[in-house]
Amino acid sequence: MWHDRRILDLFDIEQPILLAPMAGSGGAELAIAVSEAGGLGALPCAMLSPEQIRTEVGIIRQRTNGPLNLNFFCHRPPKPDAAREEAWRNRLSSYYAEYSIDSGAIPAGVGRNPFNEETCEIVEEQRPEIVSFHFGLPKESLLERVRATGAKVIASATTVAEARWLAEHGCDAIIAQGAEAGGHRGIFLEEDFSTQPGTMALVPQVVDAVEVPVIAAGGICDARGIAAAFMLGAAAVQIGTAYLQSPEALTGPAHREALTNARDDRTVLTNVFTGRPARGLINRIVREVGPVSADAPAFPLATAAVMPLRKAAEGMGSGDFSPLWAGQAAPLARPMPAAHLTRELAEEAQVLLGR
Repeated sequence: MWHDRRILDLFDIEQPILLAPMAGSGGAELAIAVSEAGGLGALPCAMLSPEQIRTEVGIIRQRTNGPLNLNFFCHRPPKPDAAREEAWRNRLSSYYAEYSIDSGAIPAGVGRNPFNEETCEIVEEQRPEIVSFHFGLPKESLLERVRATGAKVIASATTVAEARWLAEHGCDAIIAQGAEAGGHRGIFLEEDFSTQPGTMALVPQVVDAVEVPVIAAGGICDARGIAAAFMLGAAAVQIGTAYLQSPEALTGPAHREALTNARDDRTVLTNVFTGRPARGLINRIVREVGPVSADAPAFPLATAAVMPLRKAAEGMGSGDFSPLWAGQAAPLARPMPAAHLTRELAEEAQVLLGR
C-alpha cells in the first residue's frame, strides 16, 4: 500500500512510522505497542543504566517479535566548570528558598551519558536491529563495532550539511529533524540553533542531497503530516509528541495536563533544563529564567541543579520546573493507546496519499 518501501524493507516493518526515542517518556511498554502495530519501537537509552537497558530490552523481546531501535546520545562530556555551576545555582537560589531546598546538598551529576565502551558492549550483547544516534555519531572504532552486529545505523540531522556528513559516515538512513520537533535538537556540526530550518523546508533538501532514505521528524502529529512528509520525498516519519498522551507512555501527570492545554504558540527552544536547546511547553522556569540562559552549564550539567526543584514542584502537582517536551503540533495529538494510534495514522495517511 505504500509507494515508497525503502524504510519498510530496510527495517522489516509494516508501517513507515518510527517511534521517537523520548528519554524519560518512552520505555518498554510504548516500544512494544508501536512495534505490535507494525511500526518501529524505540528505547531511549541515554538516561538508563546498563542494567536498566538490559531489563527493558528483555521485556520488549519477550512481548514482540518486531525489530527494535536502541537510541543513544553522542555528545562530548563537558569539562566541569565550578564557577559556572555556582552561577547557575545562584540564579536558581530564590526557587531553592521558596521550596526550602539546601543548594549545598544538591549532588552534581551528568544526567545523560554519551555512547561509550560499556554501552557498545550492550549493543553487541543485545543485538538490536537498529541503532540510532542523536548529536552526531560515536567515534569510528565504536561505530564499526555497532555495524559488525548487523544493526542498521541511523542518526538525526538538523541541516543539509549534517545530513551529508552522516551519509558520508555510513548511515543507512537519516532522520531530518525540523525545528518544529519536540525535545533536544540533534544539532552537532555547529551550536547556533536559531537558523535551523523547519520540516517542510528541510526534508526535500535533505532528500535531494543524500542517496539514503530520509525519515521526516518534527511537527508530525496526524495523518496529514505523514502524507505531507511522503510528498516531500521522505520514506518514513518519526513521531514523538503524538504518543506522549498514550497510556503506555511514561509521561508524568503534570506533563500530561500541560499537553491537554497545548497551543501552537506555546512551545519554545530552551536550555534551562539540560544546558542544550530543546523544545518544550512554556512553564514558570522557562518564562522566568530562560528560554535561553547564559548561566546554564554546558549539556548535560545544568540538569542536576534543576532536578530538586522539579521533584518538589511535581510533588505538589505542579509542572513549573519540569521539562514539558512537546513539538509545535502538540494540539493535533489524539490521546489513545499507542497501537491504535499507530494503525489509525497509517490507515488515514494511506487514504490521503491515494487520493
